[in-house]
Amino acid sequence: MILGASHTAFPIGDASRVGEARRHAALLAGECGFDDVEAGRLALVVTELANNLLRHAKHGRLWLRSDPARGEVEVIAVDDGPGIPDLDRSLHDGFSTGGTPGTGLGAVRRLAQHFDVHSSVPGGTVIVARVRAERAPELAPAAVCTGAVALMARGEQVCGDAWGFALDGDRAALLVADGLGHGPDAAEASSAALVAFAEDPFLDLRLMLQRLHARLRSTRGAALMVLHADAAAGTIRSIGAGNVVARVVSGVSDRTILSQHGTAGVTIRSPEEVSTAWPPHALLVASSDGIETRWAPDLLVPVLGRDPALAAALLARDHCRGRDDATVAVLRRKD
Repeated sequence: MILGASHTAFPIGDASRVGEARRHAALLAGECGFDDVEAGRLALVVTELANNLLRHAKHGRLWLRSDPARGEVEVIAVDDGPGIPDLDRSLHDGFSTGGTPGTGLGAVRRLAQHFDVHSSVPGGTVIVARVRAERAPELAPAAVCTGAVALMARGEQVCGDAWGFALDGDRAALLVADGLGHGPDAAEASSAALVAFAEDPFLDLRLMLQRLHARLRSTRGAALMVLHADAAAGTIRSIGAGNVVARVVSGVSDRTILSQHGTAGVTIRSPEEVSTAWPPHALLVASSDGIETRWAPDLLVPVLGRDPALAAALLARDHCRGRDDATVAVLRRKD
């Protein structure tokens, strides 16, 4: 089970924000049980990525999230340009365009257990790095890869969205919940949905929506969608209420999955399940209404076979409305 915390965002506009991000990373390292060496590796990853953004990027920001259950801290760096013209060369130690030792991206790739990067000129760069504790539990094999980005509304201290994945061999279950409004009351509603989902993520979808509706009655309610994806069968079944939207995107197809009208915990119609094909190499993308719905599928084509967090970060970077909590959760088949 992967239950998602939101990312804490650090706009890297000056050197003080580099130190601020590094101090926050130290707190996340403690949450995940890192020893001094592991915390040091995480600090270096954050410092190198933040300094690269400060020196070379336009509107650079870091997004940090911990996953104590997996013993892992995720660091995502995004910017709006100018992009990296020779990405392969930039990943080798000693390469620099700014008169520095040139150990930035090469050092990050070496220090992190997982590293992936996408860059376009002049569009910008997205980097995903994860540092894990040596004592972290081994990840069970699955036929599906996952990635997500959740950002709280500007000025808020908590995120009113919630997301969660459950993996079981060829099967995956996904929840995205968007508590009405934002702030603590919205977070209470989406968290209640996540708890109910986690109890039995592969429950029959009609029963799942009924359970979620009942559990959220004591909250302000939430828009939400639950999806059951089967990589072997190439199918997706979904159910939901409100304006959480999903899309199935590949290089040759693009299909939207909508929920029925209503709000879980307030009022819903009779549950209606939707079935959708999941073609090979296609990404399943679910998002709250903090993300614009009219984005071009071509944006994700370069990262179809990559870490799904790259796709989530690209959408959050380019299509976040900026006035509400925003969440993107992505599933990719290991075709």
